[in-house]
Amino acid sequence: MNITPIEKLFALFNETALILQEELNCSFLEALAETGENLFQGTILQEELSELTVKRLQKQYNEIQIEKFSKEEIRKAYQLVILKGMKENVQPNHQMTPDSVGLLVAYLVDRFMKETSFCLLDPAVGTGNLLLTVINHLQKNISAIGVEIDDLLIKLAYVNANLQEQPVQFFNQDSLEPLFIEPVDVVVADLPVGYYPNDLRAAAYQLKASSGHSYAHHLFMEQSIRHTKPGGYLFFIIPNGLFESEQAKQLHDYFKENVIIQGLLQLPISMFKNKNAAKSILIVQKKGEGVKPPKQVLLASLPTLSKKAEMDNILNKLELWFAENKR
Repeated sequence: MNITPIEKLFALFNETALILQEELNCSFLEALAETGENLFQGTILQEELSELTVKRLQKQYNEIQIEKFSKEEIRKAYQLVILKGMKENVQPNHQMTPDSVGLLVAYLVDRFMKETSFCLLDPAVGTGNLLLTVINHLQKNISAIGVEIDDLLIKLAYVNANLQEQPVQFFNQDSLEPLFIEPVDVVVADLPVGYYPNDLRAAAYQLKASSGHSYAHHLFMEQSIRHTKPGGYLFFIIPNGLFESEQAKQLHDYFKENVIIQGLLQLPISMFKNKNAAKSILIVQKKGEGVKPPKQVLLASLPTLSKKAEMDNILNKLELWFAENKR
C-alpha cells in the first residue's frame, strides 16, 4: 500500500503532537505547534520531557526529512492535523478557509496583479492557511504580513510558514488597533463576521455603527483599505448578506468614496452547512490616480467546484472578462 507524502506527514504531526499533548498536559493544537517548532528547529525544545519521551520523538523525527517535501504537501498535511484538533475543541470563529476557496483567491490575485513582486496582507490570518495557499500558488516574489489576535492560532500560523520556508511577518494583536506596517499592494481576508465588542476603538472608524456595536467585518474592510496603496487590490471573503444589513448604506457610501468594485463571485451554496452561512469573494480596488472602473463588474455564481465542465465554463468567462477589462 502506497502512503502519500501528505499521509506520511499527517501521521508524523499527529503522532508526535499526541505524545507531547500527554506529556505536557496541554491541548492537541498547542502540542501541534510545539512539534512543528521542533521539526523546524531540528531539535527537541521542551526541557521538561522525560528521557523516554525524548527518545520516542527523536525516533519519529529522524524518520522524515521535512526539506524533501514540497511546500504544498507540508501545508496540506499541517492543515489536516489542525482541522482534526479544531474538531475536538471547536471555536466557531476559527473556521479554516477551504482549500478550493484559497485556490480561487490565488488565481484571482494572480490575474489582477501584473507585478512580479509585491507585498500582501492578511489581517485575519488565523492559522495562515489562506495566506499560504495564495503565496504557494503564485510564481511571484511576495513578502507577506499576517495579523491575528489569538495567541495559539498565530503560533500555528508562524510554525506553518516556517516549515514551508515562506517569509511572513506575523503580528499578534487586535487587527483593528493601529497597525504599524507600510501600505501593501494586496489584501486577502476571510473576514471575521459579527459584532466588534470594543466601541471605543470602533469610534476611530468611519464605518462605526451609529448606535450599539459595530460590525467587525465592516471595520476589517476599512482597516484593510486604509493600509492598501492607491490602486491596490483587496480580495474579501464576505457573507452573502453583506449589502443587505441595517448598516449596508453606510458601507455602500464608504465604498463609493474609497474603492472601485471590480468583481463579486458567489461561492457555491453546497460548500456551506446552511445557506445563511454562504459566502462570496468581493474584489475591490482602492481609488488612486489613473484607476478606472472596469467596463462591467465581474459577476458570477460559481458552480460546485468539483463539476469540472461547469467550472471550466466559468473560468473561460473569467478569462474573457480579464481580456476585455484588464489590458
